[in-house]
Amino acid sequence: MKIEQIYTGCLAQGAYFIVSNGEAAVIDPLREVAPYIQKAAKIGANIRYVFETHFHADFVSGHIDLAEKTGAEIVYGPGAKTGFKAHIAKDGEEFKLGNVVIRALHTPGHTMESTSYLLFDEAGKPVALFSGDTLFIGDVGRPDLAQKGDLTMDELAGILYDSLRSKIMPLPDDVIVYPAHGAGSACGKNMSKETSDTLGNQKLFNYALRADMTREEFVREVTAGLTEPPQYFPENVKMNRDGYESIDDVLERGHQALSPEAFEAKANNTGALILDTRKPGDFAEGFIPNSINIGIDGSFAPWVGALIPDLKQLLLIVTEPGREEEVVTRLARVGYDYTIGYLHGGFESWKQAGKEIDTVESVSAEEFAKRFEAGNVEVIDVRKPDEFASGHIEGARNLPLDYINELMPEFPKDRKLHIHCAGGYRSMVAASILKSRGVDDVVNIEGGYGAVTKTNVPVSVGG
Repeated sequence: MKIEQIYTGCLAQGAYFIVSNGEAAVIDPLREVAPYIQKAAKIGANIRYVFETHFHADFVSGHIDLAEKTGAEIVYGPGAKTGFKAHIAKDGEEFKLGNVVIRALHTPGHTMESTSYLLFDEAGKPVALFSGDTLFIGDVGRPDLAQKGDLTMDELAGILYDSLRSKIMPLPDDVIVYPAHGAGSACGKNMSKETSDTLGNQKLFNYALRADMTREEFVREVTAGLTEPPQYFPENVKMNRDGYESIDDVLERGHQALSPEAFEAKANNTGALILDTRKPGDFAEGFIPNSINIGIDGSFAPWVGALIPDLKQLLLIVTEPGREEEVVTRLARVGYDYTIGYLHGGFESWKQAGKEIDTVESVSAEEFAKRFEAGNVEVIDVRKPDEFASGHIEGARNLPLDYINELMPEFPKDRKLHIHCAGGYRSMVAASILKSRGVDDVVNIEGGYGAVTKTNVPVSVGG
C-alpha cells in the first residue's frame, strides 16, 4: 500500500493517490487529471475509485473527467445529489481497494454531505483519515458555506461538533490525518502550514478538539472571526455538483495563439477582459491599456476568483512565453473556463507591433519616505483589515483588495494615490484595476509595507 499526497500550493489543496495491489483511488482530485492517469499507468495500476469528501467551493474537482477517462466510480457521501452518475455511500460503507479497505464516515457540518474516508491497511488496522474540510491541521472547516433554508451557521457548527466527537475523536491517536487544505485556504481560518499530522497530536493542539469543550463553546469559537467567503465559491459548488465542460475542451479553446492584431481585434469585438499574468514589476513597466495584472506566481487562482465576478467572463491572456497552458489550466481550476486565446510572443510582440501601451508609476520605499515627509500624500493600504490593524502607515486609508469592486467609489479620483500592500503583489493588482476604471494617478510603493517599515515613515497600530 502507498499513500501519496499531491499538494498544490497556490490553492493550498491536498489531493491523494492511494494504491494497493494494482488498484488505485484518488481523493479530491484537481481539475487536470492527466497526472493521476500517468501515475497509475507508470505502476500498472487501475484507478478504481474517485472519492469526493464534499462538493468543493474553492476549486473545481476533476472527478467527472477522471471517471470518464478511466472508468473509475465516483463516490460521494450520504445525502449528496449529483447531476452525473455517482455512487452515494452509506455511513460506514466499506470499499475494497486491492488489499486495503476504505470506510466512508459521514461527518457533516462543513457541508451536509461532508464525508471523511478512513483507510485500513492489509492487517485491518486504521492508519489514515482523509478528512476533507471537516478537520484541518490546527482548525476545522468553516460552517457558514452551506447555509440554506432553515439551516443556520450556528446549527451547522453544532452538527460539525457532533461529527468530530462521534466519528473522528474516538479513532486511534496514531491515525494520520490528511486534510483537503492547509494554510492559505479560505475554507478555514486557523490552518497550520503542516499538511498532515497524527490525530493524537491534533487532540492536543487543535483548539476545536479540546476534550473539555462544550457544544456552545465550539459553536462560538468556530464561528468567530469568519470573513466573507470569496464570491466564486457558490459557482464552484454548482459545477462540482451538476457537472462541467471537459478540461480538454477548455484547454483547446484557451490555447489559441493570437498575433497582436488578432488579439486586439478579439478584445475589441468580444468584450473580453485582458488578464496579464506577468510579474508586478514587469507589468508596471508596460502593459496593454485596460488590462488587469494578477501575477501567476502569487496566489493566482484565489485572486482571480475574488476579483472577476463572472465565471463566464471571456478572457484574453498575456503571459510570459511558454506559460500559456499553465495559466489556462489554473484558471480552469477555479471554474474560469472561457479563455479564448493568448498573445503570441507575449507583451514584447505587442511592443514590437507599435501598439499603444500604458505604465504604472512605481517608487521605492525610500522615495516614498521623501514624499511622505514633504507632506500631503494620499496613502491607500490594500491589505486585509487585520493586517492593517497590526501596523500601518500613519494616515493611511484601508481599502482591502478583496473588496475593491465594492469599494471603487472610495478611491479618490482627484488625488495622486500611493498604494501599497505587504510586499507588492496585491498593490499592483489594485493599481491595474484602478487604472482600467479611470483612476489614473496611482503610484505603486515597491516592497510594500515591509519595505516602508525600514524607513523613517511613522507607523501606527490599531484599526
